[in-house]
Amino acid sequence: MRNQSIIKSEAISCLLEKLGPLETEVFISNLLREPFDYTQWQRDHLFPGMPLHQLNSMAAQFVKDHYGHLANRE
Repeated sequence: MRNQSIIKSEAISCLLEKLGPLETEVFISNLLREPFDYTQWQRDHLFPGMPLHQLNSMAAQFVKDHYGHLANRE
């Protein structure tokens, strides 16, 4: 898996590309001001009714499919 610095940099770039600088700042400010449980939000909005174990299995398979090559590095 990629390190936190790379993930943060790519996330900010995505936000800036889609929202622009002002709305990116508003979005980040809202995240810092109001607690947000992304896992719960996914369950409620992206995967409604899906059992947690099934969501976990799907996430594990995604990591294996997309980042499995990193596990073989020495």
